[in-house]
Amino acid sequence: MTIDLYYLPGSAPCRAVLLAAKAAGVELNLKFLDLMKGEHLTPEFIKINPQHTIPTLVDNGFILWESRAIMTYLAEQYGKDDSLYPKDPKKRAIVDQRMYFDLGTLYARFGDYYYPVLFGGASYDPDKLAKCQEALKFLDTFLEGQEYAAGSNLTLADLSLVATVSSFDVLKFDLSPYKNVAKWYEKVKATAPEYEEANGKNVLIFKQFADSLKK
Repeated sequence: MTIDLYYLPGSAPCRAVLLAAKAAGVELNLKFLDLMKGEHLTPEFIKINPQHTIPTLVDNGFILWESRAIMTYLAEQYGKDDSLYPKDPKKRAIVDQRMYFDLGTLYARFGDYYYPVLFGGASYDPDKLAKCQEALKFLDTFLEGQEYAAGSNLTLADLSLVATVSSFDVLKFDLSPYKNVAKWYEKVKATAPEYEEANGKNVLIFKQFADSLKK
């Protein structure tokens, strides 16, 4: 059985999938795609994923893209229990809400603030900075009085969010005003299975890439 993952190590969505795979005990066959060289635009890859995005998963002929969809699939298909992605509708809804918050608010604002600077040579926009600060304040509020993003144990919500928060962290965004986020961040780094292998070393690759673009 081979489960291929087309990915780029520094990418936050790819790192989130790597974290989910480690947590679900899934071995992935990693296939590096260099986006800067247009490897995602080859006819072979477009045949797999017409949207030509990464991460893209190929599980014995079953093809899936969008990181959070891949994460939930891995947990459902291969997880040893439902702790990562609860079966209980209310508990699952909270995990989903946190993941959608990451997708639509936290990571979206991260990209909106940093990517025009990194990829377009723009200047940092103070209004976009304020939006990032607001998003982190929301997350800080969600974490008030609980150890993890969706309750008392590690779930996919934490793995999705930590890929984004670690991206803020390596780009030297000031996380100190967000005490709950800082405490949670340390907890996830210490408890997510193989955190360093899946995210820790790869977020440093993202930092190196970002630093090279700024030169």
